[in-house]
Amino acid sequence: MKTLGLLGGMSWESTVTYYQEINRRVRQVKGGLHSAHCIVFSFDFAEIEELQHAGKWDEAGLLLDEAAVKLKLAGAEGIVLCTNTMHFVSLSIESASQLPLIHIVDPTAQAILKRGYKCVGLLGTRFTMEKDFYKSRLTEEFGLRVIVPEEEGRATVHDVIYTELCNGIINETSRENYYKIIADLKKAGADCLILGCTEIGLLVDEARSELPVFDTAHIHAVAAADWAMGIDG
Repeated sequence: MKTLGLLGGMSWESTVTYYQEINRRVRQVKGGLHSAHCIVFSFDFAEIEELQHAGKWDEAGLLLDEAAVKLKLAGAEGIVLCTNTMHFVSLSIESASQLPLIHIVDPTAQAILKRGYKCVGLLGTRFTMEKDFYKSRLTEEFGLRVIVPEEEGRATVHDVIYTELCNGIINETSRENYYKIIADLKKAGADCLILGCTEIGLLVDEARSELPVFDTAHIHAVAAADWAMGIDG
């Protein structure tokens, strides 16, 4: 089994989910007491968040590159970036570390297409919903149509992520607001929903969602575990 290098801490709330889901997948496949070979580099998210909101993406990207190199030196054989938003600056991770990056969009899009959906509603940070790096990969490489909330909805989704979910706060009013936004995405034509922030799964339950849910944290973690075990997607 190959060793996974996790770039985590963005936020650590969802990095916990990654660690759990990767190991659950290994146990599911291999049984017994088997678990994954993982090395985690956990950032201080306050430093990353400050760079994000200051628009200093190049600096943030360099931090990811440096951390990926450290993971390789520690024995990692593949990189898992445990966040959607920071895939915006993920292009140089492979060249910096000389390791493969398991991209979060690819297994998510493949899971959506496998179930026959064509138009996705996307929730995430403002950066993920508004910048092209995420939407363009879904549309250009997988032929999916992408719908995001209106401005007010995007502001609500973004603010809840940073002020509540990244701090481990689950607010019922915010939960209801998210479900209303999901209903609006359905009215706009979405036939499924991408939880395009690894923390949103802490708040949104598919049983109450008006759209089928694709939780990127879970899907990405399973894909990473399968890669480590040599299982084709």
